[in-house]
Amino acid sequence: MIAALLVCACASVGKPGKKIDYYALEYDPPLPLNNIAKIPFTIRVSRFQVSPLYNSNKIIYRDAPFSRNEYYYRKWRANPGDMTTYFLKRDLQQSGLFKAVFSPENRFAGDFLLEGAVDEFFEQDNPDYWEAVLSITIALIKENEPDVTKRVIFQKAYRVRAPCRQKNPKSLSEAMSLAMAQVSEQVLRDVVQALRTVR
Repeated sequence: MIAALLVCACASVGKPGKKIDYYALEYDPPLPLNNIAKIPFTIRVSRFQVSPLYNSNKIIYRDAPFSRNEYYYRKWRANPGDMTTYFLKRDLQQSGLFKAVFSPENRFAGDFLLEGAVDEFFEQDNPDYWEAVLSITIALIKENEPDVTKRVIFQKAYRVRAPCRQKNPKSLSEAMSLAMAQVSEQVLRDVVQALRTVR
C-alpha cells in the first residue's frame, strides 16, 4: 500500500500544472489630430490606483448581487491600474495635441498631472449575455500652482458597459478593449477642452 502511494505521488510530481491563459486589452491608438491647434503644455500621467475589489491580475466576474468571483486559470496580463495608465498615456501621446506626455516612470515634471483610479473592472454575467464594466475617476491637476485652491482643474468619473459577443474571456477582452477606447476618447476630449481654457 505504501509503495502504491509513493508511485502515485512520484507520478503526480512530474505532471505540469494546468496552463494559465492570459488576456490583455488591444485597440488601435487614435490617429494624430494634425488639423487641431496644439496645446502648449506637458502632461504627466501617474499610475492609477485600483479599487480593492479589482486590484489583481485575476479576471473578476459578477454573476449575482453582492458577489465577486475570479477565474483561477484565466488572468489579465497586467493589473487593471497599469493597463489603464498605459493606454491613457499612449492615447494622449498619439493624439499629437500636447507638447509632451510623460509616463509615471519619467522623472520630468509636467505642467499638469493626470491622476486617477480604476473603480470597476469586471465581467458582468447576465442570464442572456455578458458585458465588460469599466469605470474610472480622473483628476487633472496643475503641478506647480502654489495656490492649492487652484490646483485641481477638474475631476470626473467615466463609466462604460460594453457587451461581449460570446460568453468567454476572449470576448470579455474584446469588450473591455472597446470600453477602454471609449473612456480614453472621452478623457482626451475633456482634457483638451479644460486646457484650452487655462490661463
